[in-house]
Amino acid sequence: MTAGARRVPWGLVVTVAALFVPALGSRFYTFVATDVAILALFAVSLNLLLGYTGLVSFGHAAYFALGAYTCGLLMKKLAVPFVLAWPAGGLLAAGFALLFGFFCVRLTKIYFAMLTLAFAQLLYAVAYKWQSVTGGSDGLAGVPRTPGPFGLTWFTSRAGYYYLVAACLAASYALCRAFVASPVGATLLAIRDHERKAEALGYPTRAYKVVVFVVASFFGGLAGALYAPFAGFTSPELFFWTVSGQALIMVIVGGAGTLVGPMLGAAFFLLLEHHLSAVTDSWALGLGLIFVAVVILVPDGLWGLLRRRTSRRPAPGAVVVRPHGQPVP
Repeated sequence: MTAGARRVPWGLVVTVAALFVPALGSRFYTFVATDVAILALFAVSLNLLLGYTGLVSFGHAAYFALGAYTCGLLMKKLAVPFVLAWPAGGLLAAGFALLFGFFCVRLTKIYFAMLTLAFAQLLYAVAYKWQSVTGGSDGLAGVPRTPGPFGLTWFTSRAGYYYLVAACLAASYALCRAFVASPVGATLLAIRDHERKAEALGYPTRAYKVVVFVVASFFGGLAGALYAPFAGFTSPELFFWTVSGQALIMVIVGGAGTLVGPMLGAAFFLLLEHHLSAVTDSWALGLGLIFVAVVILVPDGLWGLLRRRTSRRPAPGAVVVRPHGQPVP
């Protein structure tokens, strides 16, 4: 059987499955699918840093939280419609990322990761203390689901909001795909693989890293802006490093360096968490053991495993390296 005959049209499969979730699943699974779509966008945004540029951020949750608070405050306090509040969350997150990224990209490896964490903890402290705006430790409750585009009230329902989130994820995915396929994306891969060589060729690597830091934070803010109306509240806990850690797990388990992998990782993480927590009180232990097994046995992630299982031969033009290093066309 040829490789083309065995290749699965995953895009079509996922699209059809997503369209039928509210019709075939319960209200609970519609809720879970919405949560998966939001965290999928969050994981994809982090993967622009980790998978495509080689930058490990422990503070990416800060931009998710900034987007959530921006959207929540605009919709609750000022009655701004979702179509304006959603991009505003991404833009504010990108603005903060431009400021913080200027300092963060001057460092590398663990120092970069720790500085991103420090800025996230700084914003956490501000959100915790600024009670008149953020609600402090109680968070911002009562974020409404205002009518969707063109005043359509159907989007305030559970199924309607799911389709709205799915459409936002699809649009964001298309933009991310165009970004990584652009010359900027190719340069980011060069920086990831060998930053000093890229510098020697004349590329301003710090400027490129600031760009990807801002772009990733913009999409992280969009994910947070989707979360606020979905959950109905935001809290300072969204800034915490554990949220960034969950996104890192999603990226690594799903497959870093791809756009589909983090989305698959988000679905795997949430579904596994829901099912294990319903079975045992020690679900966190089981979750950790499964993740360790996935990382050891499937180092290129679940998406890499699926691609290997559904295609015997590489795509035309691809290069495979044998164990002894000889390339095979």
